[in-house]
Amino acid sequence: MRAFIDQFIEFLELERGLSPHTRAAYRTDLIEFERFLAGRRITSPAGIGRAEIVAFLMEGRDAGLLSTTIARRLAAIRSWFRYLHAEGLLAADVAETMDAPRVWRVLPDALTQREVDRLLAAPDMDRPHGVRDRALLELLYATGLRVSEAAGLTLDRVRLEDRMLRCLGKGGRERVVPFGETAAAWLRRYLEEERPRLARRSSSPALFLSARGGPLNRRTIWARVRRYAARAGLAKRVHPHTLRHTFATHLLANGAPLRVIQEMLGHADIATTQIYTHVDAGRLKQVHERFHPRA
Repeated sequence: MRAFIDQFIEFLELERGLSPHTRAAYRTDLIEFERFLAGRRITSPAGIGRAEIVAFLMEGRDAGLLSTTIARRLAAIRSWFRYLHAEGLLAADVAETMDAPRVWRVLPDALTQREVDRLLAAPDMDRPHGVRDRALLELLYATGLRVSEAAGLTLDRVRLEDRMLRCLGKGGRERVVPFGETAAAWLRRYLEEERPRLARRSSSPALFLSARGGPLNRRTIWARVRRYAARAGLAKRVHPHTLRHTFATHLLANGAPLRVIQEMLGHADIATTQIYTHVDAGRLKQVHERFHPRA
C-alpha cells in the first residue's frame, strides 16, 4: 500500500507540479487512510470499497476534525484512486462519484467576545515570550490571518503607523488587511521590548521570532494557541483557525458587508465566505422585532 502512495506523491510532483505543502498534506491523509485500512486487514487498494472510504471519513468527523480537513481527505483519496485507475492498477475507480455530504459542512466554531478576552489575556507578561504571544494572539484576532500567513509575515510587510499589513495567501495572492489600535499597541510593545532580544541570535526579517531568533513556525504558533486556550479554561477546541473564524463571525455580526470580509479573509470565491452568514440570523431577528409593526 505504501508503495502505491509514494508513487502517487511522486506523480503529483513530477506530472501535476503540486506544491510541497499540498503533497505533504495528501501524503499525510493517505497514510492515515492506510493505517485505518490496516486495522481492517486491508493491505491492497483492490480491497477498498466505498464503505471503507465513508467509514474513514466518518471516523475523522467523530474525532472532531474540521470539515475542511475531512473534505481534503476525500480529495486526496479521490485523486489517488483516479491515478491508480488511470495507471491500470485498479480495475474500477470506486471513489469517482463520491462527494462530501452536506452534513459535514458544519458551521465554524467561533468564540464569544468574553472567550476572546480570556484567551487574549492568557499570556503572562512576566514570563519569557509573553509579550510576543500576546501580540501574536491580538494580531490573529484583529486580522483573521491563516496561521501560515502569520508565520510568513516579515517586518517590511507591517505598517504600524497605518495599521495595515500585506500578507501572501493561498496561491501566492497578496492582500492588504487592516488591524486595530489594540493589536498595534501590542505589536509596538513587542517590537520595542522583546523582538530586539530575540533578534540577537539571527538577522531574520520575520516579524515573529522564536527563542533561537528564527521565524516562529506554524507548529509552534498552533501549540501556543492551544496552550493559552487551556490556560484560559476554554472548553471549546481552539486552534489558530478558530481566531480566523471568530474574526469573520464578529465582523458580520456587527454589520460588516460580506464582500469586505471576503477580501480581508482572502477568499477567492464568496461562496466560501458565506458559511459565516449563520451568525446574521440573530441580528436579523432583532431588527425584525424592532421595526416590523407586527413583530
